[in-house]
Amino acid sequence: MPVFKYEALDSQGVGIKDEIEALSQKEAISKIRNMGYFPTKVNVHGGGKKVAARAAAKPKSRRGAGSKVKVKLTTQFARQLSTLQDAGLPILRSLRILEEQQKAGTFKKVVGYVADDIEGGSTLSEALGRFPKAFDRLFVNMVAAGETGGVLDLILSRIAEFMEKAQKLKSRVKSAMVYPIVVLGAAFVILLLLMKFVIPQFKTVLEEMIEGKLNPVTTTVLGISDWIAYDYGWAVLLGVPFAIIFLLRIIRQFRTGRLVLDSIKLKMPIIGPLSGKIAVTRWTRTLGTLIGAGVPILDAIKTSSETAGNEVFSNMLNNVHNSIRQGESFAGPLKQSKTVDLIVTNMVAVGEETGDLDKMLSKVADNYDEQVDVLVASLMSLLEPIMILVLGGVVMTIVMAVFLPMIQVITGLSTAG
Repeated sequence: MPVFKYEALDSQGVGIKDEIEALSQKEAISKIRNMGYFPTKVNVHGGGKKVAARAAAKPKSRRGAGSKVKVKLTTQFARQLSTLQDAGLPILRSLRILEEQQKAGTFKKVVGYVADDIEGGSTLSEALGRFPKAFDRLFVNMVAAGETGGVLDLILSRIAEFMEKAQKLKSRVKSAMVYPIVVLGAAFVILLLLMKFVIPQFKTVLEEMIEGKLNPVTTTVLGISDWIAYDYGWAVLLGVPFAIIFLLRIIRQFRTGRLVLDSIKLKMPIIGPLSGKIAVTRWTRTLGTLIGAGVPILDAIKTSSETAGNEVFSNMLNNVHNSIRQGESFAGPLKQSKTVDLIVTNMVAVGEETGDLDKMLSKVADNYDEQVDVLVASLMSLLEPIMILVLGGVVMTIVMAVFLPMIQVITGLSTAG
């Protein structure tokens, strides 16, 4: 039987190196997990090279299953699979039922492939892990914990609840931003059309009315209008937003770029506190859900750092992870990071002392979720008067530019008379 060398972590995060006999790399990983360890590296040793080669040759993806899957579909899948498991149906039959229920498309193929893998001897977590665009690390790690603890139906229900709450938070923030974006976008297009097609028609008339020098307001507006109408200024104004979005996406491809952008975002007025609270809500809920599912704290923190959605908080969680591996508590390095409020640090400290860290983290997430609602409502109430003032100021400037020369003419006639 082939021998595999492996490196793993125990529940305390202590590194272990050893060897194990298994027919395949998959079986070796399964045996290591059954011993209560968490493998980080598994390599064939000795006479098992052919077995490992066959395992490595297995395709990582399948045709039609590589596209991104909507979170809504994944959430429904978790909820429905939880119900079927609670009813006592075998996992393979449950998956085949869910496959039949899906509409034709990527997710239907993914569910079918997962069922095929389980029929071939894989565990559910292993099968799901082969489709990262449908099931993220949080999903896979929680399912693995549910399989180990024999509470898969409960874990799947928790996954569904977590994803539903995360989607509600995301939807609230998006909904709040739709109104100002639509209003400002429409206003921008209307002003652009005015400056390109309407204002140039007044230029000749206004210059004829005032034989002398035009007032500064009119001169400025006419200059901007000329730039937009005749010097492709309209193309520049339309292209700049897309160029900025494209540039930001390129910058975010690099970890340093993400860290800089997220740091700037957190320091911005209004947007900064909102972004920070959303990030805290996300990682505390993720971490609390993982720990409550039985995932070891080091693995839970690692997964939370990858799904934090903000590089500053991800970096903080990585530092906390390294500190815990060296024997420190959770609350200590969390406080030293100065990234989160003291209330979060204190709640984590209490959770560690009482053994209810998952519950405390969930309470923090619920608390910050409410704060996000308040901030979003405040932001909306603040944006409306700001938009009115800005748009009113722009319209007033254009009106003044057109009517001031007329006032100059009338004043001149009155003086002459």
